[in-house]
Amino acid sequence: MEDNLKNTPNNIRNFVIISHIDHGKSTLADRFLELTGAVNKEKMKEQFLDSMALEREKGITIKMHPVRLNYRLSGVDYVLNLIDTPGHIDFSYEISRALACCEGALLLVDAVKGIQAQTLYNLSQAQKQGLVVIGAVNKIDLPQARVEQTRDELAEVLKVGPEEIFAISGKTGENIEALLEALVKNVPSPRVSNVVKPFKALVFDSKYDSFSGVVAYVRVFDGNVSFGDKIHFMQANYQAECKEVGYFMPQLVRAASLNPGEIGYIKTGIKIPAKVKVGETITILKNSADKTRDVLDIGYSDIKPLPGYKEPQPVLFLSLYPYNADEFDQLRDGLEKLSLNDPALNFATESKMILGRGFRIGFLGSLHAEITIRRLKEEFDLELVATSPQVVFRVITKTGEERFVSSPSAWPDTAMIQEAQEPYADLEIIIPNGYISGLFPVFKNFNIVLLETKFLTPQKSLLKAQAPLREIISGAFYDKMKTITEGYGSFSFEYAGYRKNDLVKMDILIAGEPEEAFAKIVPMDDAYEIGKRFIQKLRDVLPSQQFLVSLQAAVGGKIVARENISARRKDVTAPLYGGDVTRKKKLLEAQKRGKKDLQKKGRVQIPARVFLEMLRD
Repeated sequence: MEDNLKNTPNNIRNFVIISHIDHGKSTLADRFLELTGAVNKEKMKEQFLDSMALEREKGITIKMHPVRLNYRLSGVDYVLNLIDTPGHIDFSYEISRALACCEGALLLVDAVKGIQAQTLYNLSQAQKQGLVVIGAVNKIDLPQARVEQTRDELAEVLKVGPEEIFAISGKTGENIEALLEALVKNVPSPRVSNVVKPFKALVFDSKYDSFSGVVAYVRVFDGNVSFGDKIHFMQANYQAECKEVGYFMPQLVRAASLNPGEIGYIKTGIKIPAKVKVGETITILKNSADKTRDVLDIGYSDIKPLPGYKEPQPVLFLSLYPYNADEFDQLRDGLEKLSLNDPALNFATESKMILGRGFRIGFLGSLHAEITIRRLKEEFDLELVATSPQVVFRVITKTGEERFVSSPSAWPDTAMIQEAQEPYADLEIIIPNGYISGLFPVFKNFNIVLLETKFLTPQKSLLKAQAPLREIISGAFYDKMKTITEGYGSFSFEYAGYRKNDLVKMDILIAGEPEEAFAKIVPMDDAYEIGKRFIQKLRDVLPSQQFLVSLQAAVGGKIVARENISARRKDVTAPLYGGDVTRKKKLLEAQKRGKKDLQKKGRVQIPARVFLEMLRD
């Protein structure tokens, strides 16, 4: 057990690292770990805090990662609570939760790519929280680094002098110690009242442990908590006993107590994951040091919950079904445990005649959906069927009823619809000036309307635009933009309400049978292009069968696009040697008849990987 240091809030610094994806947050965190001796050099590895296999495979941070660092400066010992955050737009909610626990933020910008859209979004979120923001230009060791130009850009955005922006290399460690000293000097210590107050902590994350139950990650604002205390979850109105408290070192290390201003964990012993939600406020119902005093006796009834977080609004929905119907309960358990540290995961039970029982799930984007499905497969050993991703449409029926539809199976008959609407998004795109003209054809292909162009810096422009949300969340626009801009372009978006459109349900037929998982809601004018593109991709990823398989996209019973997958051929004449040619013909005729029979009887079995691949459409 680590000795519980007699820390005062004055020597605590809570800060978060924020940036656009792939700007070097995790590498910088590695250097902080080395510099403070939090991890032995023998155990050190790249992206140390990125503990998930998926994070290492994709080279991105998916989950926030807190760690406690002990640092000595000018003879004074400091405790630094660092939270490394994701950079992808789909995981912005992770950043909002981390910001609520900190007093400072380190804004990191790649010296090669410069300021990007998520950089500005993250900065605005930190400023809204009132955090002290320190800017740093990373990757200055690269030969193509534009250090001074990027430094000037960041200084202009932060409204400080260029000399206040740090130039660092997370890879080589250059200027890292100077940056850490600046964080200690400039990030304020936690504000703690001089008046003794009841314990109050904010749950910013959690995980499930089969032995300890729910482990809550908390920031303590008032009071303290220790082993044996009776804790109370205010919003859920649920009680439990504190089984253990401690810090992230980065592994969990037990401590005697958690005190004001500190970030740490509480092992609750709760075995029902749904009882502990992110944004929850924890208080003490009864203190172990004084068993006779109840919360009501000392004025705890006046405690107000801490401000939580803005509830994340899913922008994309799809359904997940276990490939093996017997694994439905296992899928539900997996979703409940993932939702512990991913509160943006929104799911509800549904059933379909062909697919059986499953869940309709809301996500913050296509990468969020892909990562969740991969985690369910790898962490819970599940084979899953995923339906086509869909945004939430609004339908007004001829009887005046308003319906929100996130699944094609719930789409009303055309004769019942008075008006159909789809969600739109406001886009902010940051792009080097030389690539602007190349984006115009892309805008046209994705129905994006350019509203405004303004110069952000002499080298970069900020483009404001609007587009249907379904065009943005698929990931296709992001990939296209990155290709056109050679990786230098970026965008962020916000929900912008609903607009009227002529929308229809498009069915995908495989060997003449509708595949419910692939049905889509699409604009009537785009049905041909969307259907053609979808079945062409399906043709490429669906394994061939022993018979010819037709792929069709249909709207209202009318076929709008078609492709065929040729039959897989087996050489039935290979065993023959010599003899009459009629023997060969007989075998080929028998094979032909067999394939026709298969085509009449057979339903194509679609491997689970095909559903995941089509999710990236």
